[in-house]
Amino acid sequence: MSMINREIDDFSVQAFCQDEFATVTKDDVLGHWSVFFFYPADFTFVCPTELEDLAALYDQFKAADCEIYSVSCDTHFAHKAWHDASENIKNLPYPMLADPTHKLADIFDVYIEDEGVAERGSFIVNPEGRIVCYEVNAGNIGRNAAELLRRVQASQFVAEHGDSVCPARWVPGSEVLHPGIDLVGKL
Repeated sequence: MSMINREIDDFSVQAFCQDEFATVTKDDVLGHWSVFFFYPADFTFVCPTELEDLAALYDQFKAADCEIYSVSCDTHFAHKAWHDASENIKNLPYPMLADPTHKLADIFDVYIEDEGVAERGSFIVNPEGRIVCYEVNAGNIGRNAAELLRRVQASQFVAEHGDSVCPARWVPGSEVLHPGIDLVGKL
């Protein structure tokens, strides 16, 4: 079943961000765009490459009024330990959400019960708390932060311009389609 336009459930989880522990709730994600970026586990191989890729574009996500929330089923203490032990993770600017009870992984339907980890899922959530775009990859396939940013920007564009749609490879400033108008012009 599709998760598009599904409102995320209430939640409250611990997080680690920039040398501090904090609590993040659903209320914290309302009012701005969000990306929930699930990964299987701390201290792994593909995950740090993805988290670094997101960090490299974090300023562009923030300029688009979008917060990144990386999420694994590890504890916030494990996130801190990984941060302290890894040069790749040490400078992450966004919150690392802890989900040891897999509440968030269940909400987003990415929990692998037999393994106790989350699938590699990316979810774009609008300011009203609704999922507008998502993808789930096999655990051995890394994601591209630039493509995720493009999909955030396209989601924002169509939210603001309901009569326009973004074609393949759309980027901000490129042409869009107007289904009613463009179709009539081609008849």
